[in-house]
Amino acid sequence: MKFSELNLDEALIDAVESMGFDEATPIQELAIPAILNDEDLIACAQTGTGKTAAYILPTLHKIAVQAEEGGIHTIVIVPTRELALQIDQQLQGFSYFTSTSSIAVYGGGDSNSFSQQRNALKQGADIVIATPGKLISQLRSGGINLSHLKQFVLDEADRMLDMGFFEDIMEISSFLPESKQTILFSATMPPKIQKLANQLLKSPTEINIAISKPAENITQGAFLLYPKQKVEMIKYLLQDDDIESTIIFTSTKSAVKEVAKALQGLGLKAQGISSDLQQDEREEVLRLFRAGITRILVATDVVSRGIDIDTIELVINYDVPNDPEDYVHRIGRTARANREGEAITFISTSDQDKFLRIEELLEATIRKVKNPAHIGDGPEYAPRKKRASSFKKKPRRSSGGGNSRRKNKS
Repeated sequence: MKFSELNLDEALIDAVESMGFDEATPIQELAIPAILNDEDLIACAQTGTGKTAAYILPTLHKIAVQAEEGGIHTIVIVPTRELALQIDQQLQGFSYFTSTSSIAVYGGGDSNSFSQQRNALKQGADIVIATPGKLISQLRSGGINLSHLKQFVLDEADRMLDMGFFEDIMEISSFLPESKQTILFSATMPPKIQKLANQLLKSPTEINIAISKPAENITQGAFLLYPKQKVEMIKYLLQDDDIESTIIFTSTKSAVKEVAKALQGLGLKAQGISSDLQQDEREEVLRLFRAGITRILVATDVVSRGIDIDTIELVINYDVPNDPEDYVHRIGRTARANREGEAITFISTSDQDKFLRIEELLEATIRKVKNPAHIGDGPEYAPRKKRASSFKKKPRRSSGGGNSRRKNKS
């Protein structure tokens, strides 16, 4: 379906077309009419499916056509500061031909930032994108008029619950008018999300676009490694100058520091990013990475939620993620905007059961690439669980063969 068929305000259609979009994605095609119809909505859709536009566009439409009321129309809460800034930037693009105002509310800045955010909230920016903790601080201080609020959006709700924000979300809800539209987006739909939805939403429409499969243009492979072999393998994979942009995922903040330091010691242009950095430091790290000055970014899953860069060519999973869905999310950082991408995972002995769960989720076997001779053999791949007999044997470009450049060197 074309955006022009979704009954959106003409100014929004002009903005969408100027950004090079014509066809709506499946989540947009289903969610936009429901939101325009004022239905509460719970939608399961992964990052990269166009979910931000799925709620931003109908929200902007409502603001454009509503009678002059002023005040805050919509609050969007998200798990991280990076994601808040990313959504605010996207919103500015979609609202280019309208007079809609927005403010991103997040922590990590100085006292001037808090004051600026507070003034914007008091003046009544149309759309507020905020992290839960900082929004609560602003709401508790009083003086913010929410009587005209029409929408409450929870984006990446599963990640917010994983980060322990359940009580914060419920407290934020207590400040909001009873009569409002509530919209919840989540990449997964575990019981805790259903519990949250039952408390916040009224007879919601449900949409499920969670395919839980990587894009077909991602070439996947894995190396079996002992921990001491991992840094040397990164050096081997990145020895070619033709890989301009790489992101390496670790499972802990301490590993981010250790890996970034080790790579810097090898002369590689690497920087780590984690919640231990101040907000201005994190923004500078991302700026340098986007500009290509830093070629390698080392990050945790939490920080990765705000990293939306089309030019990432290679994703390396230094650690296998605990949640199979996080694997799909991680490698989805590459092969964006119809580009080709590669994803390499390092599997240690303790990670093998977790990696098997990923293969079961994908219903495919990811090729284990032979280690180069100078790195030496790693552990045998022998997870305790038996491989699921339901694996589909049809060939998948996204999981077969690994990277040809890597194979030729092995």
